[in-house]
Amino acid sequence: MSALLVTSDQGHILLDGALPQSAPLIIRNIAALGFRIEDVKLIVNSHAHDDHAGGIAQLQRASGATVAASALAARALRAGLVGPDDPQYKADGPHRFPKVAQVTEVADGGVLRVGALAITAHLTPGHTTGGTTWSWQSCENGRCLDVVYADSLNAMSQDGFRFLGSATAPDRAPSFRASIDKVAALKCDVMIAVHPGFSDVMEKHAARTSGNNPFIDPGACRRYAADAHERLADRLKREAAQ
Repeated sequence: MSALLVTSDQGHILLDGALPQSAPLIIRNIAALGFRIEDVKLIVNSHAHDDHAGGIAQLQRASGATVAASALAARALRAGLVGPDDPQYKADGPHRFPKVAQVTEVADGGVLRVGALAITAHLTPGHTTGGTTWSWQSCENGRCLDVVYADSLNAMSQDGFRFLGSATAPDRAPSFRASIDKVAALKCDVMIAVHPGFSDVMEKHAARTSGNNPFIDPGACRRYAADAHERLADRLKREAAQ
């Protein structure tokens, strides 16, 4: 699972908190980089499953940061569990996690600021109803790049859930496709997926040299989206055949 720290002299932004047991590791990693958890002023969430939101409550207490998420994700963070409209909802688990005491809601296109940092929310429902992709601009030595923290675009679910509509359930396929298209259209020089394997984070890190930075890849969001469209089409085909 990914957890990203975006830094500034006026405070930092943390994206996601991984699992409940991940919080102490995230705090140690922040310190190892030379920063303080107390200087994290904003924590945002991609989607409210335990593997991305589980550590947020502890990280909020350690930092005193504001926590922000989409309206539907905020509702799940406060409850410590996604609702029945979530594809992976199961009343007795597995996605229960520590409740987050206070969560600020952010709308599609909303911009949150910490000092000079400005991070934009892009609502991308599908994998979850409250899914959110985040973007910001990062500048170094006079060069600015657009960074995207891409939410999951996998059509995963509990048994019996359908993304295709039925007599008793809405058709979720159009909004899911729109979310995938939204990610494809973002300004995207650097992309990190919430599951780092989907954006080859470790491989890119290993290949990085002083003269070559594989993280800079303007086609990454489009490829990520194209793969998501293929996987969604396969899922819908299986549902239609049932």
